[in-house]
Amino acid sequence: MNYQALAVDLIARTERAVEQVAGLSAHTGITFKVTDIIDAVERDLPSDYPAPAVEGPLGRRDLIKSMAEDILSGAMYGDHA
Repeated sequence: MNYQALAVDLIARTERAVEQVAGLSAHTGITFKVTDIIDAVERDLPSDYPAPAVEGPLGRRDLIKSMAEDILSGAMYGDHA
C-alpha cells in the first residue's frame, strides 16, 4: 500500500470538505464543528477506502480531525504563528 499517496488523497478530501462546510457556513451563517468536516469526509469515501484497524488516536476519524484542524489553523501550510 502506498501510504504517502493515501495521505495525500485524504488531505485533499479533507481540504474539499473544509471548503464545502466553511462555504455553507459563510452563506447561511450557521456555525459548524470539526466533526461536521469529519462526517463530510467519511461520507465521501468509497466503501473500500483503507482504514486503520484501530480507533482512537490512530483511527481514521482522529486523523481527519487533526488534518481539518491543521487546515483551519493554517498549520498544514506553515501559515500559523
